[in-house]
Order: sequence, then C-alpha cells, then structure tokens
Amino acid sequence: MADHSAETVAEALDFLADFTTMSTFGATAAGGVERQAATAEDGQTRRFLVDWFDRHGFTTKVDAVGNMYGLKEFVPGAPYVLVGSHLDSQPSAGRFDGAYGVLAGAHAAQRVADRVDDGSLAPRYNVAAVNWFNEEGARFTPSLMGSGVYIGKFDADATLELTDHAGITVRDALSAIGFHGDDEPPTAVSYAEIHIEQGPVLERENTTIGIVTANWTARKYTISVHGEQAHTGATHMAHRHDALVGAARVVLAVRELTSMFPAELVLGSVAQFDVEPKVAGVVPAEVTMAVDVRSSDPDTLEKAHDELCAAIDRIDSDGEVHVSIDSSALRPSTSYQTEGIELAEQVARDLGLSHRRMLTMAGHDSVNLKDIVPTVMLFVPSVDGISHNEREFTRDDDLVAGVEMLTETLARMVRGDIGAVTTD
Repeated sequence: MADHSAETVAEALDFLADFTTMSTFGATAAGGVERQAATAEDGQTRRFLVDWFDRHGFTTKVDAVGNMYGLKEFVPGAPYVLVGSHLDSQPSAGRFDGAYGVLAGAHAAQRVADRVDDGSLAPRYNVAAVNWFNEEGARFTPSLMGSGVYIGKFDADATLELTDHAGITVRDALSAIGFHGDDEPPTAVSYAEIHIEQGPVLERENTTIGIVTANWTARKYTISVHGEQAHTGATHMAHRHDALVGAARVVLAVRELTSMFPAELVLGSVAQFDVEPKVAGVVPAEVTMAVDVRSSDPDTLEKAHDELCAAIDRIDSDGEVHVSIDSSALRPSTSYQTEGIELAEQVARDLGLSHRRMLTMAGHDSVNLKDIVPTVMLFVPSVDGISHNEREFTRDDDLVAGVEMLTETLARMVRGDIGAVTTD
C-alpha cells in the first residue's frame, strides 16, 4: 500500500470486513458463491448493498431492469461519474468476480465523498456506485444485460420479457426479490470499473494494477444439430441420425480450431449443451449448444469464423445430421479512451503502484459503458489466473491496493479531469 497511515489501515480493514460479510451470501462449502441473477441469493446480496448505501448516506435507486445505483450528489443538476461492476455470479463460482468491483466502487465513492465534505476535493460531477444486472448471462441471455439496457443497446421492455430455462421472465424474477424498480438512472459523464484480472499475467509479472486499453473481439454462436429420434436398442447403426454424435463433432471442431493459429491467439469453447430428448433408450433427435470463439486480433477472429463455418459444412454434408448456425453475434474489439488510460497511469505512478497496459480477454460492463462515455477499466491480480471457479482468489493486499487505486482515479474523475461536459 502506498500510504500506511492509521486512517488508511482502518479503511482497508473496513473494506475487507465488508467483503467478508458480502461473501457469505450464496456461499458454497468450497469457498465460492452461487448467486445467479435475480435469485434469492442475489436478492440477499442486493439488500446488503442497500443497507450499506443507507448507512453511508447514499440515495439508492433501482431502474426497470434491476440496475442499482447508490448516489451522492455534490453539484445539483450535474451528471454522475459511475463506478461499479456486478453482484451476480456463475454457478459454483468465485466470490471475487464482479462483487469485488461493486464493493470497491462503493467504498471508493464514500472516500471521495469524505474528501468533498472536508474540502480537500472540489467536485465538478456527482458520483454513483453501481451494481449492473445480469452481467454474467448465466441465468438470462444475453450477458452484460443491465449495462446494455443502460446504454440503449437493449430495449428495457423486451429485456423484461426474456426467460430463463424454467420459463421465468426477467420481470417476474426481479419482482420476486423486490428489485424490479421504476427509478430513472443517473446520467453518466464517465465510468470506472475495477475487476480481478481472471488471467495469470499480473501475478506472473508481479504487477499490482492492470490498465485496460481494449477488449478482445468475440463471436458467440447458437448452433443446432438436427438428427432423428430412434430406438437405441433396435435401430441399426447404418440407419441412425444421432444428433449427439454430430454435436460431439462440432465440439471437437471448436477445440481443433484453436490449434490452427499461434498459441493463445484464438480461444474456443462450447459452454452450454442441451440434448433432446433427455431419456435413456432413445437416440437424441436434437442438440443445441452455445459456442464462444475469441481473439485479440479481429482479422484472426474472422479467419477462425470462416474455418468454423467450413467445419460445420463438412459435418452437415456427411449426411447423418443437419447442422445450423441459428445465431452469430459479434462483439467487436474497441479501445478504451486514451484520456482515461493516461489518467490511470498517472494515478498509479503517484501512488507508487506497479502497473501495465493490457487487453481484457473477458467481457465486462465497462465494454458497454465505453461506447457512450470515457471509461477507465482496472485489474488486480488473480492467483494462478483462476476464475469462474470456487478456487478463484485475490490476495488482501491486492484487493486493498485496488481500492486505493480506484479511489484516487474516481476522485480525479469527479474533479473533472476527464469526461468534461460543455454547455451552450
């Protein structure tokens, strides 16, 4: 830590205590959490955050799709610097992914408010800590949902009618936990987010802070394999049209795709797999899967896309099954604003924190926010690069340093160092 004053140590201990408490909601026996979007466990964590906002003098607002905002108004009528991440998790997930960024954002916003109150910071803008709804996309599709509605990428009413696998709508799920709101969200002038890296680079290089310059480009597909239902015991092999066998070939094609390019340049996964009918004694008639292919280089991703399409055509033309790409969504690689990157670098230098520029391989709500306002995205190290796993871990010193980094960055953003708004 750059500053070991008694006040700074107390702030660090306060943050770590809050994070420990928050991690009990939806806790798993193996030390992780499970609190998918708008579940009871997500509701518990949200109520913890509301109580935290209340105790620290924030005004809580909840919009139609469940995004939560803790507001501190310094300049009446001025827009807000937003800071946050997400509380929802994957199934059997780590306790740091997303949740760290929400609590770090809340603590940073409170520390900034303290500076405004004691006169050491002259604000140009207000501040709001944010919990974005359904960032993970584990229960409801698509991911980055709440921030997508905020920036106008998704329609709020249409989003509320989307359903999970049990047929429960977003509207009903949010209503069930008491977070289908009707508040108008604050207007953003800029955005900051801190997150665990979810990769090994920072730990491997013994670096405390990652400053994100751009996101990897990604394609997400829904692919269906159509066969024919038949009896597993009475249908001759030559007469079978086994959708699961065809789907297995698609899975292997996605994995083989990554070996066609230099190591780690292309990533590919089949992360969701639905077989129908799901019964013993019946040859599967249909399989639907979610496929994710990513690269740091947009041109390489397009080559990977062409190779995948060719592989699917080959499987289809063999005649046993029919394979269709039902949807293909591109998330392009775009840069974070230079002014935010340079601001973060100056903050890290001033605090004496080791830092480096890097790309984000994973998607984050900041990927959406940077489309409309100057955005700063920060990383802290992940032990062994493990994420979306109960063994996910970031050390206390790194968590605390990240909050210090975020606080100073946020203070300068509230001061107006980036994201200046001009009026006629």
